[in-house]
Amino acid sequence: MLCIESPSMNNEILKGHLDFLLLAVLAEGAAHGYAVIEVLRQRSNGQFDLPEGTIYPALHRLETQGLLKSQWIKTASRRRRVYELTARGKQALIKRQNEWKIFSTAVNATAGI
Repeated sequence: MLCIESPSMNNEILKGHLDFLLLAVLAEGAAHGYAVIEVLRQRSNGQFDLPEGTIYPALHRLETQGLLKSQWIKTASRRRRVYELTARGKQALIKRQNEWKIFSTAVNATAGI
């Protein structure tokens, strides 16, 4: 279940775009799940304050689809699973970015924004 803690954001708005957002964050480099959560929160000015129970299943789904790969790394305090885009993930991100540009342009034009 997708959960956004910010009362100003409608949960339904994000549902179809979560994978795109995760791919976009990981396009900048490999990261563990909690780091991805933090980047989403920071870049959205707190609008995407997503719980681990939303992010980790999505990361696993993207990995199963071949869009991400992961590996365990050891840090001083513990092991962390780090995710990164595959070549197929990079292609998927480009496709989704293009789709978003077309969609958002059409929505903005229709809404007079």
